[in-house]
Amino acid sequence: MKNHPFFLQQLRGIFAIMLTEKENLFISYWEANRERESKFWRQLSFGAPWGLVFALPILVAVIFHDWYKNMIPISKSQLILIMLAVLAIATFYSVFRMKFKWENNEQIYKELKFKKDKEQAANLIK
Repeated sequence: MKNHPFFLQQLRGIFAIMLTEKENLFISYWEANRERESKFWRQLSFGAPWGLVFALPILVAVIFHDWYKNMIPISKSQLILIMLAVLAIATFYSVFRMKFKWENNEQIYKELKFKKDKEQAANLIK
């Protein structure tokens, strides 16, 4: 009986369906916060530190350019343009990163929700 394929399939189905406590907590968290996390300003505000970490080395290299004597001099207007470009890079990176994180969490949520619905259907059959 144990080597019967149907029996093995049923065992795999039973053990693969069950959600952990961490997964259930994530489902409840994401149901409560998914709309708030998808807003542009929230993504910008929470992603801005990472965007600045990503873009700040460019700005630091430009501001402290005196250490390299063969570097072409940078005028004030070029410095302002470079600062605006760094700000644009930081904004793009922060929003892109947070959108990617939101999409990833949404995908995980959908997979866990499907798994939970499958578990509930299996419990109804029993």
